[in-house]
Amino acid sequence: MSDEPAASELLSEYAERVLAVAERIPPGRVMTYGDVAEWLRDEGEAGGGPRQVGRVLALYGGAVPWWRVVRSNGHLLPGHELRAMEQYRAEGTPLRTAGRGTEGHLPRLDMRRARWDGGGGPDDGAAGPGGGLGGDGTHGDGTHGDGTHGDGSNGDGSEGGRRP
Repeated sequence: MSDEPAASELLSEYAERVLAVAERIPPGRVMTYGDVAEWLRDEGEAGGGPRQVGRVLALYGGAVPWWRVVRSNGHLLPGHELRAMEQYRAEGTPLRTAGRGTEGHLPRLDMRRARWDGGGGPDDGAAGPGGGLGGDGTHGDGTHGDGTHGDGSNGDGSEGGRRP
């Protein structure tokens, strides 16, 4: 008998840590699969890269906000787009308007504004552009610090982007 933990125990510990990181991501913010893997490496956790993080979430992510761990290109996870979109809109996650050539015309995440670097909470400014956000990812007036409303609109009927 060896004192080393079995492979299934290691997976369980790694899975618990992945799920714990997903739970820390504030509403309205996201981390990529690679960000989560890097976070765990920085915390001294061996175990894997982006694919392993994705596998953990596929198997065990139903109990955590899985929609906050995303692809680095901002495209929504196939098969889960509508459920994720419902959450993003409820949380005020910054989105980019889909082009007309995009299948289904689904928006994608605005990674520049939505990506969370793991620092502190949503109100400490460490979350990158748009710091000082409320718990719902907005500034209390429904905007995301650049005048948009998370759905790619300015709230005045025009497409996203900054207000003049």
